[in-house]
Parts: sequence; C-alpha cells; structure tokens
Amino acid sequence: MNDLFFDLETQKSIQEVGGRENLKLLRVSVAVTFSTATNEFKAYTEKEVPALIADLKAAERVIGFNVLNFDYQVLKFYTQDRLSELPTLDLLDDLYNKLGFRIGLDALAQATLGKNKSADGLQAIQWFREGKLDELISYCRDDVAVTKQLYEFGRDKGFVQYPDRSRRIQQVKVTWR
Repeated sequence: MNDLFFDLETQKSIQEVGGRENLKLLRVSVAVTFSTATNEFKAYTEKEVPALIADLKAAERVIGFNVLNFDYQVLKFYTQDRLSELPTLDLLDDLYNKLGFRIGLDALAQATLGKNKSADGLQAIQWFREGKLDELISYCRDDVAVTKQLYEFGRDKGFVQYPDRSRRIQQVKVTWR
C-alpha cells in the first residue's frame, strides 16, 4: 500500500490574507511527503506544486494532520481538482470527531511520543521570507515525520494521548489502519 504522509508550509499568515475563508491565498512555500512505497521523503517548492498534486492523486491514501481543512484548501490556488475527495486520513479531523475539540500536533506529539515539534508555522513563514529554504524544508519534514510516528503509534496501540485542560494526560481510542 502506498500511504503518502503530507504537510505543507505557507508564504503568508492567515491574518495577512484576511482570515480562514481565504486559505487558498496563503500560497505554498514548501511541501514534504513521505511515501511508504519508496520509504523516502520528498520536498516540493511552489513551482513543483503540480508534481505534488500528481503524487497526492497517485497515492492509495494521503495521511496528514489538518489536511482536509487547511492543506487541501491552500492547494485550491493551484488546482481545480477536488483533493478532499482523495482517500484521506486526516488525524486532526478524526480526533475532533471523537473528542469534540481541536488539539494541536505539538500537544499530541508531546503527550504520546514525548517529543515536540521543531518550530511553528509563523517561524516557517519567517524562514521563507529570509530565503532559508533548508530550515523550512527540515521543519516541514519534521512535521511529516511526527505525523507518521503519531499515526503508527495510534495504529499499533489503538490510542493516542493528549493533555486535558488541567494538563493531565488522557487517552483517546483510534482505529487507524
């Protein structure tokens, strides 16, 4: 099976484009995928977005964190294809449906895997503006790796962990296959 783990970073912030209703105006700075078929990471710049979209469409399943409501929305700038119709496992969407609230990848990674993300989206925008492509790709790759590790933990153990409002670690059952 070719699962394709996926994340992208943007050139602009949500505030700069006038809010969440304008996500397609954020524009891609870089994207990274990890293919279980090739066991390799692949990075894409904005000019390589057509190749990214082709790879997403060729995958048997796309796995990501907030891909349905963010990454696919950003990619609407580049394609008329309905990416949300691709076979997709959005970990955030699945957890939201179980918990009734959104939780960040960093909080899940810390509670479940004992590791933190290496930066955040605003830092990624700054790296893009400074032309620090290597740092940007490395950060995006780290997010893909953390998403993959979180998925594998949930798939293998049947749960992931998150901190509640009192910072106590809670478990939520998942059925990721």
